[in-house]
Amino acid sequence: MKKSFYISIFCLFLGTQAKAQFSLSGEFRLRTEYSHGYSSLAAEDQKASLFTSQRTRLNFDYKMDLLKVGLVLQDVRTWGSQKQLVDNQDFATSVHQAWAEMNLSKSLSLKVGRQELNYDDQRILGSVGWFQQGRSHDVALFKYAKKVNFHFGIAHHENTNRKDNLYDGPDAYKDLQFLWINRKTEKLSWSLLFLNNGKPVTEGTEQKTKYSQTFGTHLEIPMEKLAFSGNLYFQTGEDGARKSLNAYNLMAEATYKSSEKMQWQLGYEMLSGTDYNIEEKNASFSPLYGTNHKFNGFMDYFYVGNHLSSVGLADAYVKFATSKNKTTFNADLHFFASTAKISETADNYLGTEIDLSLTQTINPAAKITFGYSQMFGSESLEILKGGSRGTTNNWAYIMIAVTPKFIP
Repeated sequence: MKKSFYISIFCLFLGTQAKAQFSLSGEFRLRTEYSHGYSSLAAEDQKASLFTSQRTRLNFDYKMDLLKVGLVLQDVRTWGSQKQLVDNQDFATSVHQAWAEMNLSKSLSLKVGRQELNYDDQRILGSVGWFQQGRSHDVALFKYAKKVNFHFGIAHHENTNRKDNLYDGPDAYKDLQFLWINRKTEKLSWSLLFLNNGKPVTEGTEQKTKYSQTFGTHLEIPMEKLAFSGNLYFQTGEDGARKSLNAYNLMAEATYKSSEKMQWQLGYEMLSGTDYNIEEKNASFSPLYGTNHKFNGFMDYFYVGNHLSSVGLADAYVKFATSKNKTTFNADLHFFASTAKISETADNYLGTEIDLSLTQTINPAAKITFGYSQMFGSESLEILKGGSRGTTNNWAYIMIAVTPKFIP
């Protein structure tokens, strides 16, 4: 009797697994970086730094007819930051993603838990995959999928103290709501984004939430050899310093594929800024929770933990990419300027950056990338960020990425 019971349970398990899909994969990514003027101009007597960081991930995915579950365990470290004989939990593995998505009907689903938010070109909402830790949110996400797709997300942060309604945690917002609407066809893809961002602000002994609104559109027009894309976003409301906010972001980009293995991009992006002598208002656009490393140069001088509530940015760029066999080469050229006044006499031109990278595919699960970037800063960039434009401001890296599939 007991033997028959176990056989029945085993058969039931096999039947369940036949309809469900389980996958297990990993990621081992190591990056050694040389830095002398990364994110800000180096001082004349500043020495270069050299360090290695590592991201290790274990990805669990489970799918069945009415349910999807995702779990990503992650360890991020700089080599040498943890002693060889570990005796504490300071370097414990963290949860990068842990979510469940349930089908509520044929077209409607609910995805809840810690998850990445990646929308359009990731200018406003992105996972920041370049940085080893990445970005994920604690959010409930309703998804409606038909010819027009609707995503509605809502997040609310609290301290663990249940006797109050305060939040002084590490994240940039206490409350977040957004609505994303998307329609994609062969000739046109358009999206609309409405995002309400609430930051906690202490006024006297009371904490209040100050809201800013970001809304706009992303467009893509694909063609056989030529494609166009663009962004137009506006921001209003109040910033974290309780100033009135009125800002905008404009981007236009054209991509030309001269062959299957070669393409050119020509683009221009403008993010509004605030003049140096304006204090009562904020005209500086913030990309909020986007993958900012992707946009304005790989040396991260702008909008990567810096340049917020500042003089804005105009970025005119040309990008070239080519590939042959298992090798890909990229070359980007950026011309930077401020969109607002830095000082009474300073010029708006900030500098020119060159980004080069070469990626070699070793096998389907392993790649190695070499990168080199250099910033040719101006006197205005010195005023804005300090350091010296006369020094060699450069940055280089070697990155090895291994992504095995243990259970495909």
